[in-house]
Amino acid sequence: MFNRLNKARTGLVAFATKAFSTNGIDSSHYRSAMSSGSQQAEVATFASGCFWGVEHVFLKYYPPSENKGILKTAVGYTGGKESSKNPSYSEVCDGTTSHAEAVRIEFDSSVVTYEELVEFFYRTHDPTTVNRQGGDTGTQYRSAIYTHSPEQASIAKRVTEEVQAKHFTPKGKQIATEIVEAGPWYNAEDYHQLYLFKNPSGYQCPTHKLHW
Repeated sequence: MFNRLNKARTGLVAFATKAFSTNGIDSSHYRSAMSSGSQQAEVATFASGCFWGVEHVFLKYYPPSENKGILKTAVGYTGGKESSKNPSYSEVCDGTTSHAEAVRIEFDSSVVTYEELVEFFYRTHDPTTVNRQGGDTGTQYRSAIYTHSPEQASIAKRVTEEVQAKHFTPKGKQIATEIVEAGPWYNAEDYHQLYLFKNPSGYQCPTHKLHW
């Protein structure tokens, strides 16, 4: 199953790479500036399965053009072996790097809080499965929050406890999300960026939707 799914996705990527020359998008629509010049953008990093759908669902509900707090996103690889620098998509899919597919979000905390983004992260995937989202299986599809400060770590743990008590304990399920300090980040290849905006009919994991 794992190999078949990744081969299918690799095939989709190969097709999409050829199509981008004719299906270009205006990337400025997915970028915004800080509302206040005196503040710096903050960064949030989440992994919750195939990064195409993770990026898409965040930008769908927090479009930068509507000034809802997210300024820009990037998909990439993080959380893996120190020796695995600048990995390729195929290397990550092979599972040898231990990197997760993740989304790096720059946001304006005066418009949207880190707490809200963490809760949204939980609302838009299944955090109770280990190394799997939907039919996608492998360590690169794990659920993880990569924190960029002690304050983010504290908020992430508190929100996790609240979400567990409210949404999963009543169902007899346990959140399996890792909360770890962010390490080196490697942007994914260009054709992965804004993938589902460039390819609206492309593959999207069925767990990437609002669950409550």
